[in-house]
This record gives sequence, structure tokens and C-alpha cells, in this order.
Amino acid sequence: MSRGVSAHAVLLWAAFLAVHVVTAVTGWLYPSQPMGDVVLVYEPWASAALSGGPIVGITETWVYPQLALLPMVAAKMLAAPLVGAMGVSNAYLVAWAVLVAVLDAIAFAVLVGRSPSRPRRLGAWFWVAALVLLGPIALYRIDAITVPIAVIGGLWVSRRPAVAAALLTIGAWIKIWPGALLAAAIVAATTRMRMLLTAAAVSAAIVGVLLVLGADSEIFGFLTEQTGRGLQIEAVAATPFVWLAVGGAARIEYSFDILTFQIDAAGAEAVGAVLTPLMIVLVLVIAGIGARTAMRGASVFRLLPPLALSLVTTLIVLNKVGSPQFQTWLIAPVVLWLVLDRARATAPAVVVLALCALTCLVYPLNYDALLRAELLPVVVLTLRNLLLVILLAIGIRALVRVPAHRPSTIRE
Repeated sequence: MSRGVSAHAVLLWAAFLAVHVVTAVTGWLYPSQPMGDVVLVYEPWASAALSGGPIVGITETWVYPQLALLPMVAAKMLAAPLVGAMGVSNAYLVAWAVLVAVLDAIAFAVLVGRSPSRPRRLGAWFWVAALVLLGPIALYRIDAITVPIAVIGGLWVSRRPAVAAALLTIGAWIKIWPGALLAAAIVAATTRMRMLLTAAAVSAAIVGVLLVLGADSEIFGFLTEQTGRGLQIEAVAATPFVWLAVGGAARIEYSFDILTFQIDAAGAEAVGAVLTPLMIVLVLVIAGIGARTAMRGASVFRLLPPLALSLVTTLIVLNKVGSPQFQTWLIAPVVLWLVLDRARATAPAVVVLALCALTCLVYPLNYDALLRAELLPVVVLTLRNLLLVILLAIGIRALVRVPAHRPSTIRE
């Protein structure tokens, strides 16, 4: 053990490594192909881009922002030396797990350091617990790439605002949700103009590169590609229809266009149509509350965590999609809350850990039963979705209670 490295740090790193190994291995052991997207979708996209074929997001419209292709290609290149020993599919899966673990390790190092304070230890233990409870879906999705980016960006908002804004902007160009953290930081921090200009500059640079590469109408295709999709069975708003499916009054059908299971029932399309407008309205309301509190002098340490969590949770609760990997979005705001304001972070941390455990019980452990609309998984899914609504209420309640003054001292 190097001099100066605390026993707490060593123990945290041991837990971090063990959880990543266990979680990666369970991807091979759990049912319902929790690693399926990696080899069935990500690898073909990466292979096409490297072999002169179509490049998603550039030569054709894509469901993800364009930078999401970079980690997919990086995993393909990392897998190349492993192909002979393990076979193409297994090699790519291993490479993907290693890539995610390395990115997580960088963020974990920023969080823990050599001698972590108690709040940072709590944040680190929370992250480790969330990973093991959520299971392989926490690693084997593109969302896993954005979690460490968001963790670092959130932790650096006060000390390195420009770098934080750049990281969160890059994260949003991989999967949109880190943009909610960026918005929260711009609202809450006194360096908001610097962060806003940095985010604009990074986005302009990305768009410029995409234009040079030949993209035009495809650049913002990820915003419109899924507008016509239906209500996914795991979405919060789909919960009543899933119960109708239990009684035979609704159907669960597979969409080959977007590769997911959706609700087919009277009223489901109408419900799905109003969710995005409702999401936009609630995001604006929450941001408005945060802006008003910030203008009245609230501390960024108190304001940023509940504002970030409320915005991110809104993106989940009012989403037509209810993918299990969405729970990974909640990790960064709660880590940030534990580090900056641990006295008020217990309730959201406990709820998010419960959400991770319930989500794993739904997918992948009981997903086949859910597709048959069996009672037990529907009950578990209902509890999970109810907890998401409760988490949103917790975040908003904490947000409106942020005092409109800066304390004389801030302790971490």
C-alpha cells in the first residue's frame, strides 16, 4: 500500500473491482440476454463504421447522439486482439466491460482520491451498491459510458466549471440525459455564463465536425427518430395498461422497428402523445424554481443536488420508454448529493438503491414472466414505478426547501 493512501480508499477500490467483475460475469448467467444490445446492436454499428459501411448518425439517421458511436468503435478496436482467443462476440463483450470499468475507475478515482472524506466514502459506497443491485444492465448499455462522465462533471461544477460543462456536454452528445445535469449546473452555479459558453462551443465544434464528415439532416435525427414510438411496457405511464394486460384487456406486442415491447390498448397512444409535452413543461417548471432560488442567493452546494435529481427523474417518469438502464442516470445526482449535502441525501439514496434492486428483479430476472403479464413481475414493476414518482416528489420537495441564502461555511 502506497504511503498516504488510506485504508478506506483501499477497501473502496477492492469493493469497486469486485463488484465490476461480479456484475460483468452475471451478464452471462442471468436470463433475457442482458448483454444483447452490446453484441446484437452496438457491435454491428461499430463494424459497419470501421469497414466502410453506413455510419449511423452521419450517413443515416440514428436513435442516439453521434458521439455514442465512439465507445462502440473503441470497444471493437479493443476487442481485436481478443478475437482469436475468445471468438468475436465474446471478445466484444469483454472489451465493452473493460471499457466501462476503466471509465468508471477514472471517475471513482476523482471521487475517492487518496484519503476520501466521509461524504465521498458514502458516495463511493452508494455507487458500488447501486451497481451490484442493478446488475449487468448497469454495464452492458451505452448509458454506462455516460455515468462516469456525469459523476466527474458533477463533482467539478464548482472547482472546474468550464471542464465540467465540457464533460457534461460530451455526455449529452452520447446519451441526452447528462444535459439535465448541465442544465442544473448552469441554473445553480454562479459561473453559469462560463459554463453556458463552454457548452455552446463544444456543441458547435461537434456539429462542425459532423458537417465536415457529411452529416446534414442526420445531425439532430436522435431528437426525432423515436417520436412515433409507442408506450413501452416498463414506462411509468404504462403501468395501468400493464395491469389491463393481466386481465386480458390489453396486449404486449413487440415492435421490430425499435426493438422493444410496447402496449397495445385503447388510450395507450393518447397517453404516449402527451408525455413529452408534459415532460417539457415540468422540466421548465423545475428549472424555474431552481433559477428563482439561485437568484435569491442559494448555495450551489444545497441547490444543485436536488435540482439535478429532479430534472433527471423527470426525464424518466414522463418518458414513453422505461428501459431498465435508465436507473443508471440516477447514480450521478445522488453521488453528488451525498458529497455536497449528505445530511439531506439519505432518503434519495435509499430510494435509488431500492429502484436498482426492483429494476433487476423486473429485468432481466423476471422479464419473460412480465411479457406474459404474470402477476408477480407486474406487482414488482408497479412498485418500481411508484418509487420513481416518490423519488421525483422527494427531489422537488427538497428543491423548494433550499434556503435562499449562502451559509458562511460549507463542509464536505
